[in-house]
Amino acid sequence: MELFDVYSLFDVTPVRGQGCRIWDDKGQEYLDLYGGHAVISVGHSHPHYVEALTAQLAKIGFYSNSVRNPLQTELAHRLGTVSGYEDYCLFLDNSGAESNENALKLASFHTGRDRVVAFRKSFHGRTSGAVAVTDNPAIVSPFNACHKVTFCALNDAEAVEQELKRGDVAAVIVEGIQGCGGINMPDPDFMQELERLCRHYGTMLVLDEVQSGYGRAGRFFAHQWYGIHPDIITMGKGIANGFPCGGILTAPQFEPVKGRLGTTFGGNYLAMAAALAVLDIIESEQLTDNALRAGEWLRGALKQVQDEYPDRITDVRGRGLMLGIQFRENVAPLRKTLLFDKHIFTGVAGQDMIRLLPPLCLTQQEAQRFINALKDIL
Repeated sequence: MELFDVYSLFDVTPVRGQGCRIWDDKGQEYLDLYGGHAVISVGHSHPHYVEALTAQLAKIGFYSNSVRNPLQTELAHRLGTVSGYEDYCLFLDNSGAESNENALKLASFHTGRDRVVAFRKSFHGRTSGAVAVTDNPAIVSPFNACHKVTFCALNDAEAVEQELKRGDVAAVIVEGIQGCGGINMPDPDFMQELERLCRHYGTMLVLDEVQSGYGRAGRFFAHQWYGIHPDIITMGKGIANGFPCGGILTAPQFEPVKGRLGTTFGGNYLAMAAALAVLDIIESEQLTDNALRAGEWLRGALKQVQDEYPDRITDVRGRGLMLGIQFRENVAPLRKTLLFDKHIFTGVAGQDMIRLLPPLCLTQQEAQRFINALKDIL
């Protein structure tokens, strides 16, 4: 049997990691500015994280959600305190896509409505409902396309209101910062108006913070820069630093009905140990503040590179350690050069953007290494 060939693979085999660095099977060190697609939040192989998972595995690794798991309760309390959403409730699952599925399902149950408004260049996952609200026809099958979804342009509140007026929209789903679509920033005025419109028309506002949350944007959630309170917040990726975990935070108006939501693996003991360790590290090492400081320094340095090479770079945007560098050219060759000549992992967004999603423990020295490498290449 062979693997189903769905990924374009780089000829690199990571075998070890520490902080923002990884090593391959040949002993070559790399600077990781991609974090496994924003998953590595507190750094590779953090000692406290490793200890917490190892200690939990020695006790009990799994049992079903038919029994009490005190670690789930502890995570809910801790997450409420750290995020500022003490009056919300937590439902745990396994991934960002599953979180978005559950959020949309819950919004539909709550409103009795069956349509969703999403946004152009959005990405919410690859499962059935999540991919239906993702603006990428290449990965939406005819089965997925049966969902009732309307796409509006980001920052176009008037277009959203025209849809909400019809009275059949269960939810508006929007990313705190659009990631895969190109590090596109919602305008603060738009987000505040979006909240007002959803309240006025009885529609649930779902904030997808799978990629932009957990401290990455310099606040615990990116939408907190806009001063709004969504009805549902979805999480994944960095929540457990590489151990599969996701969840949704639900506002007080949602009354839980047994049987409507459920999961086999969500909230298991190992995932909870990992998620609690992540919060320990984020708080003790002030990684949200570091993401803001390091991100501001890196964005400023990248702006200077843009000024030096305006014929190559058209824009630098993002917030915290969620940054995009837009080029006038296809960035695939540049990404390969960075990886194989400079030994730096980066991501992309579309054909013209290098995307940076490093662990939140990135130092200025490590950021400078990237700036030097980029200038050498340019």
